[in-house]
Amino acid sequence: MGILEEHVALWRNSPLALFTDQGAWGISSRSEEIVRNLLDGLADDYDREGQVAVHRTATVERGALLKGPLIVGPQCFIASGSLLRGGCWIDQDCIVGPGAELKSTILFRGSKLAHFNFVGDSILGQGVNMEAGSIIANHRNELEAPDIRILYQGKVIETGTLKFGALVGDNTRIGANAVIAPGAILAPATTVGRLTLIDQRPGS
Repeated sequence: MGILEEHVALWRNSPLALFTDQGAWGISSRSEEIVRNLLDGLADDYDREGQVAVHRTATVERGALLKGPLIVGPQCFIASGSLLRGGCWIDQDCIVGPGAELKSTILFRGSKLAHFNFVGDSILGQGVNMEAGSIIANHRNELEAPDIRILYQGKVIETGTLKFGALVGDNTRIGANAVIAPGAILAPATTVGRLTLIDQRPGS
């Protein structure tokens, strides 16, 4: 069974099911195109401004910066000082706290960023919680050849992309000031301790 098949439950019942053949890194690299296409199929219970759609039951505080294409689902809370950009799709009951930044990222139902987080080019499953200051990085600027390669379950995955953060399984907990280095797969219910570094690049 391949990596994508092992984790496909993260998005099987979502609008993203149409794109599962792309792999998690393929979805994040095409997130603007994907979200733009999903905008066309939204019901009339979303308020639209350009390429930004916010469900009428969601709360967006003054001072949040929303850049399309973007979809914010029902009962979400987007705090003042947060930044959402680059093609994000946010499912129901999610929280993006103050000072948090999402770039080209998919959040599934009930996932929460506390505050001062960065999540780039990633897919987070249901019920993921990130404590304050935790980071999912998306680019290896320290390498001359920054292509994203992942060592997972003894196999090296060549993603073919220069930017990818993480595929994070349902109910994962990421502690304060932890760092997930670019290119990671976290199984469901993973606990990442505070101040921990997770780096799954071969040879790291």
